[in-house]
Amino acid sequence: MRIGCPREKKAEEYRVALTPQGVRSLCGDGHQVVVEAGAGFGAGFSDESYLTAGARVVDTAAEVYGTDLVVKVKEPIAEEYGLLRHDTAVFCYLHLAANPELARVLIARRVTAIAFETITSSEGGLPLLAPMSMVAGRLSVQVGAESMQTDRWGRGLLLSGLPGVEPAHVVILGAGTVGRSALQIAVGMGARVTVLDVSTEALRAVDDQYDGRVQTMPALENHVAEAVRRADLVIGAVLVPGARAPVVVTREMIRSMTRGSVVVDVAVDQGGCFETTRPTTHHAPTYLEEGVIHYAVSNMPSLTARTSTLGLADVTLPVLRRLARDPLAAMRDDEHLANGLTTYNGAVVQPVVSESLGLPLGRIPF
Repeated sequence: MRIGCPREKKAEEYRVALTPQGVRSLCGDGHQVVVEAGAGFGAGFSDESYLTAGARVVDTAAEVYGTDLVVKVKEPIAEEYGLLRHDTAVFCYLHLAANPELARVLIARRVTAIAFETITSSEGGLPLLAPMSMVAGRLSVQVGAESMQTDRWGRGLLLSGLPGVEPAHVVILGAGTVGRSALQIAVGMGARVTVLDVSTEALRAVDDQYDGRVQTMPALENHVAEAVRRADLVIGAVLVPGARAPVVVTREMIRSMTRGSVVVDVAVDQGGCFETTRPTTHHAPTYLEEGVIHYAVSNMPSLTARTSTLGLADVTLPVLRRLARDPLAAMRDDEHLANGLTTYNGAVVQPVVSESLGLPLGRIPF
């Protein structure tokens, strides 16, 4: 099979879907790999390293999209829409529930699109989403702490506080992979932390792990409102796999926060879990709304492009090698892999995405 890896076109996206080692593995399997020039620069991989690994390095994205299977990190953006073809499968993060325009394009162009974020494991996890969720969760505390600094128009708080000066209060909404990763860093930095989740079991696990040092609360509306009101930093770590993120923090709740407090919406790529969220970029990551600093960059892991690329490649390459043999056969034989098939033959075939977008559910080809 001919496999293509384009340079990411999303603003300030520095990750790359294939490492030179990944290219070497695919070429060893007998496949041809085409990489767009400059694709790996942001993650520290030169064109020469791809050539040495066996890839053909080309100058244009059109040559990459002319292959049988395109693997990338983020969803195609408008300048790539015209390159999408019905005879080329696309394998990447899609997050279509928050991007109906892209969904319509994939349907109109009859693209076979396979989403990283809805492929499941036998244990019920999301293995291709997990490493980037870990990165985003850990980064959320880091960027939140920076945003609280005086030079960023924050309240001038040190997350850990000082002897005689209380630490900042971090509220984490969600105790999944993002939330637990944020919790690890927040506790490690000495913050006072409250975690809210709809799952009593998840809260019990947090309580057990931290020996009661972290306050846990069920994510009922009144509890969320009170925790947000008292918080210095709120991290939105809410996820419904494949669906648009539910709004759990209203504008009224944001308005109740102390001026100069910070919110970090990690769920922004799925639409965001704060009513006041609007997507930002690394170049201009924050904005002020209701007196509260909002951080809502939809590709946070790109801040640590090298680490993120290596972590992502660890989990995507084994799946890519299976798909490269025969995509439809691989999904037919593995229901967990089949959960990633999102659009096919002019229709949405992923049930949660179909429901979220209000589109008819098409038939899968197996």
